[in-house]
Amino acid sequence: MFGLLAVLVRSDPSKDVELLVLRHENQVLRRQLGGRPRWGHADRLWLAALSRLVHRRRWVEVFAVTPATILRWHRSLVARKWTFSDRRRQGRPCTRRLVKALIMRKAREDPTWGHRRIQGELARLGYLSAVSTVWEVLHAAGVDPAPRRAGPTWRQFLAAHAHAIAACDFLVVETVLLQRLYVLVFIERGTRRLHVAGVTANPTGMWVVQQARNLAIDLGDRMAGLRFLIHDRDPLFTSAFREVFTAEELRVITAMPRTPRMNAICERVIGTLRRELLDRILILGERHLGRVLHEYLIHYNGHRPHRSRQQRPPDIATQPSRDVTDLNDLQSIRRNRLLPA
Repeated sequence: MFGLLAVLVRSDPSKDVELLVLRHENQVLRRQLGGRPRWGHADRLWLAALSRLVHRRRWVEVFAVTPATILRWHRSLVARKWTFSDRRRQGRPCTRRLVKALIMRKAREDPTWGHRRIQGELARLGYLSAVSTVWEVLHAAGVDPAPRRAGPTWRQFLAAHAHAIAACDFLVVETVLLQRLYVLVFIERGTRRLHVAGVTANPTGMWVVQQARNLAIDLGDRMAGLRFLIHDRDPLFTSAFREVFTAEELRVITAMPRTPRMNAICERVIGTLRRELLDRILILGERHLGRVLHEYLIHYNGHRPHRSRQQRPPDIATQPSRDVTDLNDLQSIRRNRLLPA
């Protein structure tokens, strides 16, 4: 800027001479460089501003770039002028993550609700969202916004009918002499109560039917609270076996092939039996296995806590409350049930 002021106060002859010198230097530099010069943003700004003071016919003589380049630089300056420096998002604000999570939770927990019903429930909670917003959230998550979704998933079915479901499966045990034994176990899903129906080395269809009859007698009145029985496609679960439970008004559900999640609770209790019992002791025979399982069954149903039951055993409805005043006055005693003291 100071250089520009100095040029303005000079006389016309001196300025003309200086311009001739600068033009000659510009031509010499063009011949030496050969390629395109690299202009910075400040250089472009300065030349584009000075171009307004020079007649357009003389741009070719004054500037080292073409007139089209000067015009392009000027258009870029105009575009930058009208570009807002405020980068805040314009238009409607984004839907909060909490509202999106609430929409997905309502669609997941009640599949019969459409996007309009969910929008109404959100309005009752104080979240005023448009119907189109709820539709877009569900559509982006791959959920049908209309209330014509598929029926409940297997997990939802199990959670809704946990108190009325029983499951059964076979546990295979190898003895110390590599004799294979089969254990038929039943479990009540709601209370996690475990039943060991029987142990045998040669299971047959008639043997399985007899164990089912024995279980129905042992359950007694609790059988009326059950509505479903889940088992896999083992051929030992014959039609006579299913008729025993059908006579008690239970619906027998057969799991799909290679789908252990459909009988997850029974599969898990079999894993518990292996980790906590069978992997820690050598089984001598069928009689020994029956005694070991009977002793563990007392511990499992009467003492072992379960997270799904708020750390309560299956046979205890409520957790006993004890007021502990001084821990030094109490003693924790360990009893060995299967091993010698």
